[in-house]
Amino acid sequence: MISQNMRFVLSIATLIFACSSSLKAEEAVKLSEEPITEADREHWSFQPIKRPALPVVKNKKWSRTPLDHFILAELESAELQPATEGNRTTLIRRLYFDVIGLPPMPEDVETFLADQSPDAYDKLVDRLLASKHYGERWAQHWLDLARFAETDGYEHDKVRPDAWKYRDWVIKALNEDMPYDQFVRWQLAGDVIAPENPEANIATAFCLSGPDMPDINSQEERRHTLLNEMTSTVGSAFMALQMGCAQCHDHKYDPISTIDFYRMRAFFEPAVKPVKNRSVTMLASIGKPVAPSRVMIRGDWRQPGPRVQPAFLRVANLQEQAVDADDSRQQRREFAFWLTQHNHPLTSRVIVNRIWQHHFGRGLSATPSDFGLMGDLPTHPELLDWLAAELMSSGWKMKSLHRLILTSSVYRQAGQFNDSQASESAWKRSLKEDPDVSLLSRFPRQRLDAEVIRDAMLAVSGKLSENSGGRGVMPPLPRELRATLLKDQWKTSANVEDHYRRSIYVFARRNLRYPLFDVFDRPDANTSCSRRGNSTTAPQSLLMMNSESSLKCAQELAGLIWDQAGENEVQQVKLLFRRALGRMPTDNELDEMPRFLSTQRKILAQEQRSAGELLLPLSETPIKNTYAGAALTDLCLAIFNTSEFLYVD
Repeated sequence: MISQNMRFVLSIATLIFACSSSLKAEEAVKLSEEPITEADREHWSFQPIKRPALPVVKNKKWSRTPLDHFILAELESAELQPATEGNRTTLIRRLYFDVIGLPPMPEDVETFLADQSPDAYDKLVDRLLASKHYGERWAQHWLDLARFAETDGYEHDKVRPDAWKYRDWVIKALNEDMPYDQFVRWQLAGDVIAPENPEANIATAFCLSGPDMPDINSQEERRHTLLNEMTSTVGSAFMALQMGCAQCHDHKYDPISTIDFYRMRAFFEPAVKPVKNRSVTMLASIGKPVAPSRVMIRGDWRQPGPRVQPAFLRVANLQEQAVDADDSRQQRREFAFWLTQHNHPLTSRVIVNRIWQHHFGRGLSATPSDFGLMGDLPTHPELLDWLAAELMSSGWKMKSLHRLILTSSVYRQAGQFNDSQASESAWKRSLKEDPDVSLLSRFPRQRLDAEVIRDAMLAVSGKLSENSGGRGVMPPLPRELRATLLKDQWKTSANVEDHYRRSIYVFARRNLRYPLFDVFDRPDANTSCSRRGNSTTAPQSLLMMNSESSLKCAQELAGLIWDQAGENEVQQVKLLFRRALGRMPTDNELDEMPRFLSTQRKILAQEQRSAGELLLPLSETPIKNTYAGAALTDLCLAIFNTSEFLYVD
């Protein structure tokens, strides 16, 4: 006899089994995929890339480069005029920050202003692109995409001892102007393409730069998570498609099925072999075979579905190419070469859009990692195609593309109204009809990135170290922040010079961003970041005005100015403006700033007499008059907090 309780248990078990069987049957139906149609490929990003003819424009004298024709044609269509060219001090400061991420020093500005040759600007562009600092600046853009950090993340956030090698590889590759197609291939299959080259193997760290949990109980679950995150990042970084949406279900908007996702994942599965309690940072090209690749039902690692073979993404596979190789390593190599062939509709479009975005603050498509149906249409689609075709015809050389953009008339436009050169009515119309500067009727003002703000303060104060490469360094942190950390999570570098290294070499801990980086919108490296936020918050001003690092930079700058300009307050103000802002002060500023120094000096003296205290030395550079030195420090700190210091026109 079966008890009533037992009957109830059996009935529940039967119901669960029936529901499970029903779900499996339902999922089996969902795994069937619709074929790719001509309608699917009518979307602009899936169209073949063809170099369009240059549009006809009325103002034939304005264009310096072919890309200017496309911009001017849209402006003329909107009955707008381009802004006049920016003045030379504006242009050199713009170029320096844009190309190398550092401010021009007074001698750099003087040399440029003194060079009256017709090609003075072009020579400056070439010199900056040849600088080692170019790679240090532009590598950070790529590291944002790559989710680069030197720790695993999650609760323990353990250090990855060799992660810095990938950062140095990116810097070197950019400085040497590695063709973009090779740059992509090495990061996806360098271990197979150039197995004799250690750097090619290091490059594959791109695939596994995201967060990881080495101590998780189920290494099978860990591997599944790593593979899905990697597949999603490869899709968004190189093809600007949100592949991750398809790991659980067919993409709701783009023609990407769940099976498409796992076919692409299958290229990488044999090369991802995690070991418990050990960080995995590079692809493994050799070793024992792994289990067959399968679709994971609803993205659940515990529900393997039908087997899949590696295959190119159908909607982007315009030539209907098949994977020829049987060897799993060579299949990944084939994927890397398929992605970088000239007839791929996405790869070149995506990278030229990213480069354009970093020069102008916004891409031709404002969604740089989403070229799908939910992404923004390009403001200048023909220009995007022309640039993509130009990049490929130049041998995928990124510096050639930079040079083309930097020397164009559109890049050299003024970002502010100049009543001595421009028409006020034309400027007002530009502000009204092109408020977000999407048509580029003027140069869009941009705030400096967090790393550039720190580097600029160190540079103008004369403290920036020229040392490059190697393990990430740890500058001092505020005592209050150190108190919140686990033991040994941040060991201040013993070598004091390391405290003044460029920001790209500051240790990138996933669970702790350096305070200045945190408040100025540096991404947390847990996901690929294609476009940083641009917030304006009170903590930014509080940190810039009150932090120990800001004050120290202001003190060092005050000491340097005192050493070079002496006690002459007018000369002090002139040197401060030349170093910090790249220009001479106006007459009003020359009248007001010395008055501030005098007033501040008296206030400080009065405060200290009331408190009965003595001023401590301000910096390593001796300042004879401590009250005057403290006042000058306050002025330097104030300049660091101006919009002109934090923004580039």
